[in-house]
Formats: sequence, C-alpha cells, structure tokens
Amino acid sequence: MTEPYRTLPEGAYAEVIGDPVAQSKSPVIHGFWLASLGMAAEYRATRVTTAQLPDYLARRKEDPAWLGCNVTMPHKQDVIPLLHSVEAPADGIGAVNTIYPAFDRLLTGTNTDAAGFLEPLRKELEREHLFRMARIVGTGGAARAIVAALAARGFAIVLAGRDPAKARAILDELAPDGAHHAVDIAHFAEPTDFAFDGREGCLDLVVNASPLGMAGQPGLQFDWSHAPPGSIAYDIVTDPLETPFLRNARKRGFRTIGGLSMLVGQAALAFERFFGLAPVRDCDAELHEELAG
Repeated sequence: MTEPYRTLPEGAYAEVIGDPVAQSKSPVIHGFWLASLGMAAEYRATRVTTAQLPDYLARRKEDPAWLGCNVTMPHKQDVIPLLHSVEAPADGIGAVNTIYPAFDRLLTGTNTDAAGFLEPLRKELEREHLFRMARIVGTGGAARAIVAALAARGFAIVLAGRDPAKARAILDELAPDGAHHAVDIAHFAEPTDFAFDGREGCLDLVVNASPLGMAGQPGLQFDWSHAPPGSIAYDIVTDPLETPFLRNARKRGFRTIGGLSMLVGQAALAFERFFGLAPVRDCDAELHEELAG
C-alpha cells in the first residue's frame, strides 16, 4: 500500500457539512476509498445550519483529529468570510466546497467542484469544436463553479435562474468577456419552435446545476425543444440518481451524465487534501454500483 505523505493524527476524521446533509453520498465515497487503502480514519456527515457555521468552524479548528470538511448547500458562499484564506480556483469562483486546516491550523477554502464537473467531459473537451454552448439552470455555489469552468473552455453560456438579475451578475463577474445571456428559469419551461442550425462540429450541454429535481424539492421544468440535436444532458443532482430531467432527456435521444460523475470527481480531489493520499480510481465502477444500490 502506498504511504500517505503525512502521518494522520489519532482518531483522524473529515466530514461533509450542509443543511440538510442526511442525503449526502460523500460518506459512502470517502469510506469506500479509506477502506480500499486500509487507512485508519473516518468520514462523517454533520448537519450544520447557517447560524451554526462560526461556532462549528471555531471548534473544528481546535480539534487536532479534524482534517477538514466538504461544504454542500447552502453554505458554499457563507463560509468564505469565516476562513483565513481562500485559494484558487475558489477565490475566482466565489464559492468554497472544501475546507482544510493549513499551516498552524489556519482554515483554508478551495473548490473541487469545477474540476469534478469537467471530469466526465474530458474526452469531448480534448476535441476542437466550431462552437461550444451550455444552457445552465441554477445560480448557487455549484452553478458558479460550472459557469467559471465552462467559460474558461470557450463556451457561450445561457444561465437561467429565478432571478435573472442574479444570473446576469454571475456572468458579468465570472465570464465578463463572452457573449453570454441570462434568462428567467421559466424561459426553458415553455416549448420553442426555434429551428436549430446544423450542429456538426459543435458541443452543446444542458446542465441542471440547481437542487430542482432533488428528493423533497420541486421538479425542474425543462422543455427539451430548447436542446439542440446532439446535446449532452448533465444533472448534478445525486438523490435520486435517475432524475426526471435525465429520464426525459434519454427519451429524446440525448446522451446523459448523472450527478455521481461530478460527485466522485470532486471527492477524489478533496480526499487527497484531507488524507494525504490519492484514492484508488480503478475501482470506480464498483464504487458507482455501491452508490446506486
């Protein structure tokens, strides 16, 4: 077994925080990797409300066994003022999904969402395209990471949210140089008779970067007449794994990518930050089966 680049303290643990957090699959992912590497550490899920964030971070900073935490909804922006520093790419994205104690246990925030989102698109992004376009639903922390990641790779973006002004502000902040558009989320709910031009040599994405469609949340109303032929439908929701968004896309003949791909990709980067050792990725198929079970 490969040795970690640092010695873990007794009772070492990391965790995911959010509100709610019981539905998180992160403990299964990190637990799988810890077991496969034979590491004496734990990964937990801890519910933390927005009001509890300052006290939570202050207490964890003083706990030598705490190796850090992943941050899920709704805290990815709220934690930023509570940290000693925020490193790239989180500083540019304006959202943190991973916190770890750096030198002298000063809390540092980073973001692995952007890289995790891009991982299953790697082969497509290696190709050259005449045009790249992404229709993205959502204006939260995960959406910010996705907008920044895709804009940096030459995508024209249509960002939809309940508040189009917020969507416009995100585009102006994270992708000021492109010809991007902000629309009301209702724009995609109604059918369109738009005649798409030939998409030969183009890469089109339709991304649900919102909690819509998640268990306990309203469904995402998206009419697939808005998706050009050959589009890839990508839903970051992981509970349920098979969302109506993905199911309807598949019925229309579109390729689909589920939220587990992004979740596992971003978790791998966070795992190495917490535990000092990269997870073994050649067992990903087995991990996906366990997560889907």
